[in-house]
Amino acid sequence: MPVLPQKFTHQDVVIEQTESLYQGFFKMVRYQVKHRLYEGGWSDSVQREIFERGHAVAVLPYDPNTGEFVLIEQFRVGAIETSSTPWLIEVIAGVIDEGETEEGVCIREAEEEAGLHITNLHKACSYLASPGGTTERIHIFMAKVNAAQASGVHGLDSESEDILVHRVSEQQAKVWLEEGIIDNAAAIIALQWFFMNKNILLTKWNGSEK
Repeated sequence: MPVLPQKFTHQDVVIEQTESLYQGFFKMVRYQVKHRLYEGGWSDSVQREIFERGHAVAVLPYDPNTGEFVLIEQFRVGAIETSSTPWLIEVIAGVIDEGETEEGVCIREAEEEAGLHITNLHKACSYLASPGGTTERIHIFMAKVNAAQASGVHGLDSESEDILVHRVSEQQAKVWLEEGIIDNAAAIIALQWFFMNKNILLTKWNGSEK
């Protein structure tokens, strides 16, 4: 375990009460907590409503032979208010259901959302999606793919998915990042991680094939 730079840990929080506010496909919980203060003592009781939707994976498929990513495009209600279009360019992603592994969800979602067979999964990082309002943690993976497989429209009818597949060159992906065309966190973080760590990732992949 790394040495944490933060002053406090879980031992410095007291969960005084939790209350279920809504239980459906997702759930909403009200927390009442208090925590230690930097200058000493404890805070007053703090009340927050937290959206609990579980945790998820996001996977960025890359073809090292063609230098292309496979990205997807789909409609998102949450983008209506602030994006130039609510059809977003994203990476493949999905919620981790009970009993599933992160890697297993990557493989399942690649098939469901893009019709892809992915290999050489590599965990890049994980992050909290919006810790002021939700417990969700997203785990980012890289995967090797044959981009020639990527085409068409995919998704599960049972989940009202209508997903268009894109083959995107590295240069085009950089332009879309710079121009803000890609404006959702998982895609931005996955692509930036790739560009920062491309040589290390490809060396690892090449070594695994020997």
